[in-house]
Amino acid sequence: MAEVLVLYYSRYGSTAAMARLVARGVEEVAGMQARLRTVPAVSTVCETVEDEIPETGPPYVEPRDLQECAGLALGSPTRFGNMAAALKYFLDSTTPQWLSGALAGKPAAVFTSTSSMHGGQESTLLSMMLPLLHHGMLIVGLPFSETDLLRTRSGGTPYGASHLAGAENDLPVSEEEQRLCLALGRRLAESARALMSGKGAARPL
Repeated sequence: MAEVLVLYYSRYGSTAAMARLVARGVEEVAGMQARLRTVPAVSTVCETVEDEIPETGPPYVEPRDLQECAGLALGSPTRFGNMAAALKYFLDSTTPQWLSGALAGKPAAVFTSTSSMHGGQESTLLSMMLPLLHHGMLIVGLPFSETDLLRTRSGGTPYGASHLAGAENDLPVSEEEQRLCLALGRRLAESARALMSGKGAARPL
């Protein structure tokens, strides 16, 4: 089966919970499978050394995950209206994949979690799209036919799925947020499948 890479960084678990929901949505599409991956933390004061395999959760992403995926879902908590440094650090290392066009022509989607309602969800999602556009990816959002976008009192944007985690990062993913995460995974997987069937394995455009 074709695989969609669900790549995320999570500090307190909210973005990880969203990633699992996006992955479930991917796997609701016939012939599509999710590959969950994360990135290690980075430090501002010293070199951070991590084990090659995380203590819990999915493995760390490898370059071949980008090469082999049919699509990419990228998730991060919000840091001052931008993606977390750990995810940006990894993306900054993907010049070889940019040079080879490994991601060009493949669909991508983004998701995020914030501690406050106005903590920069949409600006974070937009910032996450920028490196994906440089890679030549095709951005998939959430259309307003997903009516939870009109009803949600927590997260949810047309730019991608989002979650309001609360000041203590203890709010569970709401029912509306869950459905939007699932919908984003489905839409991404359906786009990847259509591109593969119509153009042959999402060739670079």
